[in-house]
Amino acid sequence: MEMFDRISNDIKDAMKAKDKVRLETLRNIKKVFLEAKTAPGANDTLTDDAAMKIMQKLVKQGKDSATLYAEQGRADLAEAELAQVAVIETYLPKQMSAEELEAALRAIIAEVGAEGPKDMGKVMGTATKKLAGLAEGRAISAKVKELLG
Repeated sequence: MEMFDRISNDIKDAMKAKDKVRLETLRNIKKVFLEAKTAPGANDTLTDDAAMKIMQKLVKQGKDSATLYAEQGRADLAEAELAQVAVIETYLPKQMSAEELEAALRAIIAEVGAEGPKDMGKVMGTATKKLAGLAEGRAISAKVKELLG
């Protein structure tokens, strides 16, 4: 089942369960999916890869918003954002642990023959492709700096 169809079916389930947070989150995801499908050049299609990228972007935005709300003393809004992030994350592949990320990055560093900070671009190019969806770009970048530094 395509991600778009899965989200649509889950909206119905959330309605039946009267789960407001899940329903609101899924409707927001579907809205963004529809915008992507109707964008110029999309030919009214949305691949699962594109859907995953959209959801990863929504998770990142939600976490960033929650951080801002927390800094401004709005714990209620931060909690609401994190609740929506938790719903979206159920559709994404499991994220790598810090240990798994480090092991994968060490292998990539050896593979590309990186020797120092000047080779960070080579490592990041390969790492972001291989680890797409499994780790956040920020985490990858920080760990690569640490390992090459």
